[in-house]
Amino acid sequence: MGKATGFLEYEREVGRGEAPEERIKNWNEFHTTLSEEEQRRQGARCMDCGVPFCQSGMTIGGMVSGCPLHNLVPEWNDLVYTGNWKQAYNRLKKTNSFPEFTSRVCPAPCEAACTCSLYGDAVTVKENERAIIEKAYDSGYALPNPPSIRTGKKVAVIGSGPAGLAAADQLNKRGHSVTVFERNDRVGGLLMYGIPNMKLEKWVIDRKVDVMKKEGVTFVTGADVGRNYRVNKIRKEFDRIILACGASNPRDIDVPGRDSAGIYFAVDFLKAATKSLLDSGLEDGSCISAKDKHVLVIGGGDTGNDCVGTSIRHGCASVTQLEMMPKPPVERAENNTWPEWPRILKTDYGQEEAISVFGSDPRQYQTTVKEFIKDGEGKVCKAIITNLVPRKDEETGRTVMAAVEGSEREIPADLVLIAAGFTGTQAYVADAFGVELDARTNVAAEPGAYRTSAQQIFTAGDMHRGQSLVVWAIQEGREAAKAVDRDMMGYTNLS
Repeated sequence: MGKATGFLEYEREVGRGEAPEERIKNWNEFHTTLSEEEQRRQGARCMDCGVPFCQSGMTIGGMVSGCPLHNLVPEWNDLVYTGNWKQAYNRLKKTNSFPEFTSRVCPAPCEAACTCSLYGDAVTVKENERAIIEKAYDSGYALPNPPSIRTGKKVAVIGSGPAGLAAADQLNKRGHSVTVFERNDRVGGLLMYGIPNMKLEKWVIDRKVDVMKKEGVTFVTGADVGRNYRVNKIRKEFDRIILACGASNPRDIDVPGRDSAGIYFAVDFLKAATKSLLDSGLEDGSCISAKDKHVLVIGGGDTGNDCVGTSIRHGCASVTQLEMMPKPPVERAENNTWPEWPRILKTDYGQEEAISVFGSDPRQYQTTVKEFIKDGEGKVCKAIITNLVPRKDEETGRTVMAAVEGSEREIPADLVLIAAGFTGTQAYVADAFGVELDARTNVAAEPGAYRTSAQQIFTAGDMHRGQSLVVWAIQEGREAAKAVDRDMMGYTNLS
């Protein structure tokens, strides 16, 4: 695939990001794109490697290697190289419902598994993907294409995140009539309110949703099913139901002073910021502002990084990010060989911006909060943090992070954001539909069938598998659509 000697002739080139000191002045996406000629050269770097791990989606060493969607990466890399953009789009869309989303927010396990990365730099799979989908919109390849025949079957999808949208898109293409119910005021779920604008501008979501509407999908917003929208009504009106409401229970921390004012879950902080931005350009005063605050972010994942970047754009006085685990190595360790996911140090956009603004990395590794300190009004004003060290638990034999005595220290913190992950689906949704949960409080389903314990109800995405990547949510939505189609029709021709 690509040019036989392309990986030897061309160096990896990616679109440049706007300088941190400039991009923090707005909420726009900040990565530039390569020219068409430059992008085609990047497609040429895809080598005829024989075994394309990039599209494998296998679990190796407890982590996924390659794309869970099994995208036909070498094929469309070659088509980018030859300039056959329409065919590249057709091959990309065979496996990926939303390349406009994944090409912006996916961490690219395909590139981590690229054979070129074994001894050099991976092919720019993610940017090639973005070039294909944007070219498709510009050239009219991605215009609405409604089904010519309807089956008469009706499916309700609860939740309009990536899993729900993927399921709806596939089932609509099959000819079923699909209605998507979203509890928020805008369609997109996690994509709309969980991911900041500078990572995914919301017109990108609106553009795709508009295509889906013109193809026949119906969207109902403000419908919090199980609260303000009756489950019995949906049961009566639809042949099948797919629950795709996400893993919406944020994981809390239990330390003295947790009841202080000024401590929020990261998801509430990010949602409020994006909603206020979209509603009024942050003029309505409804967001949780970090302006002039000493911000403490607890959690080191993507959500924690998003909190850092958002706080800096608000104009925070300082930002500290706590990571419980040790600092990863800069290069792969000997026990973390290719094509496993590389457990190496990653400095994301928010941390880059903090380094630019405040002169140092905001992350403190092997550190956690021991106590929050309130001021006279009951608001958090300081935090006592402590170092951690890995130790083996004698009872379980597992390695745990234990506090180091005497390492306590005090830092200013008048806005605390808890980004410690999620613990499963919200109980009121599961109770409303009468579905059973598993030990991790996710909706239980038959392995590979996506069928819940309740008749004619299926599930997909984070609600089913727990907190995960957008690309996994899309994969789950597509697979759940196949299961529903097969259940209604006796067979399925969905891919």
